[in-house]
Amino acid sequence: MRRLNIQPTGVTLRPDSARVLIRPFIPADSARIVNVIARALALTDSEVDEQLTAIRGDFDSRHLDLSAYWRRHFEKVKRHLFSGRPLSEARQLYIGALFSGEYAIESAALFNPSIVAHPDQSGLRSDELRFVLSLRATGEGHISSIEFRTGVIGADHSVTIDQPSRFVTAPELNPNPTYRKISFAHKLMEMGFENEWSVMVLQSLGANFTLSELESTMRLATQGGAPLVREVQRTMECVRWLAESNYQVQFAPSSAISERIIFPVSSNESNGMEDARFVRFVEEDGTVIYYATYTAYNGRAILPQLLETTDFLTFRALTLNGRAVQNKGMALFPRKIGGRYAMISRQDDENLFLMFSENPHFWSDPQLLRRPREAWEAVKIGNCGSPIETKAGWLVITHGVGAMRKYCIGAMLLDLEDPSRIIAELEEPLLQPGGNEREGYVPNVVYTCGALLHRGRLILPFGMSDVATTMVSIELNELLAALSPR
Repeated sequence: MRRLNIQPTGVTLRPDSARVLIRPFIPADSARIVNVIARALALTDSEVDEQLTAIRGDFDSRHLDLSAYWRRHFEKVKRHLFSGRPLSEARQLYIGALFSGEYAIESAALFNPSIVAHPDQSGLRSDELRFVLSLRATGEGHISSIEFRTGVIGADHSVTIDQPSRFVTAPELNPNPTYRKISFAHKLMEMGFENEWSVMVLQSLGANFTLSELESTMRLATQGGAPLVREVQRTMECVRWLAESNYQVQFAPSSAISERIIFPVSSNESNGMEDARFVRFVEEDGTVIYYATYTAYNGRAILPQLLETTDFLTFRALTLNGRAVQNKGMALFPRKIGGRYAMISRQDDENLFLMFSENPHFWSDPQLLRRPREAWEAVKIGNCGSPIETKAGWLVITHGVGAMRKYCIGAMLLDLEDPSRIIAELEEPLLQPGGNEREGYVPNVVYTCGALLHRGRLILPFGMSDVATTMVSIELNELLAALSPR
């Protein structure tokens, strides 16, 4: 392979332990919760005011709105109150503060980026591009969340990153989200919970229904006083798990994108939301929606999930459905091909697959696209983000794992009309870990979740050994010329 002129951009993003999010700090033991509340109730009003003043003095400069978090956390524990007397606003806030704590979202790592064009391109020259960079932030307990940066690619392909806010904020969780019946029913069937009881519940609901409507319908379906059979109990548990896993969150419009943190919400992602692959998807009518496939991890099992947004303010998290929803690394093409959605995937943790669907939430029947071939990918291969459309074909950035668990980045080109046909590919890695890139939380790894093409040049951000992120750029024509025909 000819030696490629890979240009560094001078951008390096490292984890900053000073970026902290307020999270619930609530014991699992109800007795301990009651004990903490009892100590708060024992204080006089003046003592409560004194404590609140001291806490604000200690933490006000680190957060935008302490009171909002404290109110939210008070609501989580108020059912444990054993006193019927009304509580002052100050005492409620103090109790909320006792059940709150700071979490350094990126104290361990800031890595595995993807990059897409920003929905707002106003105020730029025609040869410039504003982008959104998503990042996997990892903190205490190796819990991963999704955070963002913004920046601009200049006419000369220089890359500047906007200074991130020193604050971080969590979104508001929609307490009464809406669900699509067809998706809900398909997932229940896939999980083996399509039975007489679940069919009765769903038949009572509209094509789109809310969480409150679902709960009300389930209550009606269990009335009568007779003990519930085990099958119904398990089905109810599954329905509630499914409702929890399909949620909606919204950030305040006043928040900067760099302040917005999507932290695990549902039980299936309780140990992390990993490696989001964002893509700017253009529908056939020109409508734009941003999708991101990510890996939900609960400490035992992984589950591919989907995020949807149009503005990076409101996000829907959705379970994916179908026999092909397995393992990691699903990446959606940025438009339909032949009237169908298309996805690169890796169901078997070893080979690359291609699949098509009439609906972005349902996937089945994957077809083998490529097996590991070169020595640097002898263990397994995968994609590194959504395919990029070029005149020559679909450019797919890949990764390969070789001896000593060394991760390298490669590339291949697929036919535009028939992406099951590989036109050309790199025989040698495009990028491989070297120097300081080799050292980190997971050594010998370079990895990306998505690149961006701008005016004939590929902008490629990548994580370095699961610690930090940097960016390089490569002339597209030069990269295409280095691919070996198949």
